Amino acid sequence: MATETAGHGVETVGQEIEAGMPQLDFSTFPNQIFWLLVALFAIYFILSRIALPRIGAVLAERQGTITNDIAAAEELKLRAVDAEKAYDKALADARTEAGRIVAATKADIQGELDNVIAKADAEIAAKSAESEKAINEIRAGAIKSVEEVATDTVAAIVVALGGQADKAAVDSAVKSRLKGDAR
Repeated sequence: MATETAGHGVETVGQEIEAGMPQLDFSTFPNQIFWLLVALFAIYFILSRIALPRIGAVLAERQGTITNDIAAAEELKLRAVDAEKAYDKALADARTEAGRIVAATKADIQGELDNVIAKADAEIAAKSAESEKAINEIRAGAIKSVEEVATDTVAAIVVALGGQADKAAVDSAVKSRLKGDAR
């Protein structure tokens, strides 16, 4: 004898059913557990067949990229070390070559300097010889002039003192006096 009341659910004789949450109704637990297992199996199937393989592929790709990048970095590091060694060798070779060029240039400059000095010494010696020759000529001319002046002076003094100047005697006296004879 069930009678219905508006808005309050079904009433039975002597008992009233409380309306509440259906999840907490023990009579629906087996049905809820079945659908829970179906949902979990569906989620597991979707994750294991679709999502996890994609995630695994992305992780494997990332790991491969990282491994390749590390290998490339090591290879580039080795190349950099080789390039540094080659640079150091080229720098040492360049320094050696520069030292050789400097030594060769110094030798060339020294050779040219020696040639210029030899030329200058030759010119100086030639000019010195010319100067010495000119000095000797001037000295000879000066001595001759002194002899002439001395001869003329002696002749003039002899004439002034009232004597007769003998040219040969005057020349002989002047020459002996110039040589250092004291007669």
